[in-house]
Amino acid sequence: MAVVLVVEDDPVVRAAMIRDLTARDWVVRSVGTALASLREVAEHPPDVIILDLGLPDLDGGETLKMIRGVSNVPTIVATARDDESEIIRLLRAGADDYIVKPFSSEHLNARIEAVLRRARGAQPAQLLEVAGLRIDLGSRVSTLDGAELELTRREFDLLAYLAARPGRVVPRRELLAQVWRQSYGDDQTIDVHLSWLRRKLGESAAEPRFLHTVRGVGVKLVEPE
Repeated sequence: MAVVLVVEDDPVVRAAMIRDLTARDWVVRSVGTALASLREVAEHPPDVIILDLGLPDLDGGETLKMIRGVSNVPTIVATARDDESEIIRLLRAGADDYIVKPFSSEHLNARIEAVLRRARGAQPAQLLEVAGLRIDLGSRVSTLDGAELELTRREFDLLAYLAARPGRVVPRRELLAQVWRQSYGDDQTIDVHLSWLRRKLGESAAEPRFLHTVRGVGVKLVEPE
C-alpha cells in the first residue's frame, strides 16, 4: 500500500486525516512544519504528499517549490482558495492536483487514487512513438518520419519528457525540475530550447505540429491533426 505524507500544522485536522486515511488502508506519516516535510521527503520518500499551504514556518507555495527541487513525488495541495489565479499559481509551482477546504475523506481519497494512477502510468517506455515521431530512450536516438533528428542532450531530454506524457500540459516549473534539475530558473531557458527543438521538428510556435504552448501554464506534445 502507498505511503501518504500529511503536512498539516493543525493537530485536530491532522489527527482526523490520519484516522480517515488509515481506515482506508493507506500507510500514513505526518508532520506539522515545512522543514519537517522537506526532511521526510529527502530521508523517507512517500508515494504522495498532502500539503497544507498554511504552515507556520514557511509559505506552502515556497515549500512546494523546494519539494520539487529534490523530488517529483505526486503532491496534492490543500487550499482554502478556489479562484483560477491561485490554482494556476499552484500548478505552475509543481502541484499535481489541489483540493479545496473543507473536503470530505471520500473526496481526498479519490484525489490520492487519481494522482497515483497518473504517476504510475507516466513511467516511460523504452520506445516512445507519437505519429511519425519515434524516440528510443535506450539508444537516445530520435527520428521523424524515418529521418534521424540531430538533437543535443538537453533537446532530447526535453522531447522525451514531453513525449512520455502525450496530451498533458507540463508546467514550466516541472520541466525545470525534471529536465534541467533546477528548482528555480528563467523561463527563457525553456523557450530557447523549445525554439530549437521546434525548428528541428519542422514547426514553429506560430504553426505548431507536435509542441503546443498553453499560455500561463506550460507545454504539451500532441499528435498532429
